[in-house]
Amino acid sequence: MYVTSSVFPMTPERHRYDRVLLKLSGEALMGKMSFGIDPAVLEAVAAEVQQVHQLGVKLAIVMGGGNIFRGLNASDYGISRVPADHMGMLATVINGIALAEALKDLGSETRVMSAIDMNKIVEPFIRGRALAHLSRDRIVLFAAGTGNPYFSTDTAATLRAMEIHAEVLLKATKVDGIYDADPEVTPSAKPFKQITYQDVLRRKLGVMDMTAVSLAMGQELPIIVFNLRQGGNIKRVILGEEIGTMISGDEPT
Repeated sequence: MYVTSSVFPMTPERHRYDRVLLKLSGEALMGKMSFGIDPAVLEAVAAEVQQVHQLGVKLAIVMGGGNIFRGLNASDYGISRVPADHMGMLATVINGIALAEALKDLGSETRVMSAIDMNKIVEPFIRGRALAHLSRDRIVLFAAGTGNPYFSTDTAATLRAMEIHAEVLLKATKVDGIYDADPEVTPSAKPFKQITYQDVLRRKLGVMDMTAVSLAMGQELPIIVFNLRQGGNIKRVILGEEIGTMISGDEPT
């Protein structure tokens, strides 16, 4: 289905990336539930994350909160945007703590860091401290987005990726990558194996927030969009397998 590209060299014995920012949507934790956290899915995601960490990868994670509350749906509840976004930020903290605990149960050392001060629950985000945690082989989970309303967790993930000097931003989704149309609406939609930042912006492809794509473009941070629902995909991406869609400044070959 996909054409082999030199962008994803096969490296079965050694991981391609040493420092990674993984963006997980809140919906990724729902499974087949309509909202909340599915314990079996949480355990499975934690197991995949731990497998990657055991390769020696410095790993940070930005959590979404859409399984609990999405600020963009605030009008459905009669709540204005700013307090709704604050509610969404709190939802990401819940998800971050849940995943951190699941990882601890598997033997991984973790730290949850929030962009909103809540010192009695999780650590405040301090860049130097986050880098220190990574240097000590801890998995760092960033919660509460950027701490500001009107900014998505995609933008937060891009910002944190640059702050920790990640080599790549991995966006785990429910589809196999980026398509030229919504594959859930248009069955004939065609996937991209590689696409430029400019084309994502020009086509207004909705797989990622446009602010996040623009920010990544300015710093030449590559983004890989892939399907989390297929078991083992996080590790496959880290190993350099041809998974999902690469967004970068390079023209497709």
